[in-house]
Amino acid sequence: MPVIQKDDRLILEHPKGATAEILYYGATVISWKAGSPTDPQPIERLFVSGKAALDGSKPVRGGIPVVFPAFGAPTHPDHSKLPQHGFARNSVWSFGSIVLDNDVGVSVKLILAPNDAIKAQFDHPFQLEYVATLAEHQLTTDLHVKHIGLSTTPPFEFQALFHNYIRAPANDVRISPLTGVSYYDKTEATEEARATPKVESREGVDVRKFTDFVYEDAPGRYDIAWPSGTIEIRAKNLKDVVVWNPQQEAGSKIGDMEQGGWERYVCVEPGYVRGFVKLQPGQTWLGQQVLTVKI
Repeated sequence: MPVIQKDDRLILEHPKGATAEILYYGATVISWKAGSPTDPQPIERLFVSGKAALDGSKPVRGGIPVVFPAFGAPTHPDHSKLPQHGFARNSVWSFGSIVLDNDVGVSVKLILAPNDAIKAQFDHPFQLEYVATLAEHQLTTDLHVKHIGLSTTPPFEFQALFHNYIRAPANDVRISPLTGVSYYDKTEATEEARATPKVESREGVDVRKFTDFVYEDAPGRYDIAWPSGTIEIRAKNLKDVVVWNPQQEAGSKIGDMEQGGWERYVCVEPGYVRGFVKLQPGQTWLGQQVLTVKI
C-alpha cells in the first residue's frame, strides 16, 4: 500500500523508493526521503531535532511545520489571542482522503476545521485542507484556506508559511537568487532596526552567522545549494520567503534543539507574512510549494 495509515501519522511510499511521513498533529511532514537524478538511493531531506517532541505535546522542531494564521508573534488585532505562529502546527488534523495513488505520485489530504479551542483564539468560519504529494524526486505541499461563512459574514485576514527545515550543512549552504530583494533583519537589536528594510547584495545567501531574514516580494523560486547537493523550492501565492538559522548564538538557547543541530539544516520558508491575505465569504486561497531534489 503506497499510503499507510497509522494512529498518529500517514506514511507515503512511492514505487521508485521515495517516502514521506506526515503527523496528524500539525499536519507536520517529519520525514521526506528521496534520491536525486544522479543517485537513486533515497536519503533524508528534512532535519528533525533529536530532542523534538513527536507526541503532540508541542510543535515539532523540524520537518515542515504549517504556520497559520499568524507568522511569529501575532500583530493583527484579530490575532491577539493566538500563540506564536498560530494554531495549525499544534492542532490535530483529520484524514481527508487519498487524492492520488499511481506510478506518478502519491497524494493525501488532511483537514482542519474550527473546534472550541481554535474558536477561542480565531473565531472565523474557515476550513483548512493540506495536500501532500510525493513524487520520485519531489514533494509538493498545498494549503487550501476556505472561507465557509455566509455571504453576509465579514472577511477574515491571515498569514501562512511552510517552515521547511532542509537538511544541509549550514556552513556550506547558499540560497539564491535573492540579489536585489528587500528584506527585514529580525536579528537586529532594536525594533526600529528590525523594521527598516535592507537590500540583499549577495549572489548566494549564507547562514554562517545567526540569520533570521524576511525577504519581501521574493522571486518564488529558490535554489538551496551545497557542495554535494541542491534542492529547489518553487512557491505559488507565497510572495515572501524567510531564511533562518540560529547558529550556536541562538540555537543553544532553544530547548528542543539537539546539540549542534543548527549545523545540519537551513530553514527556507515560503510564506505570505508581510501583510495579510484577505479572504471573502465563499473564496478559497491556495498556497503551494514544490520541493525538488536537483543534485
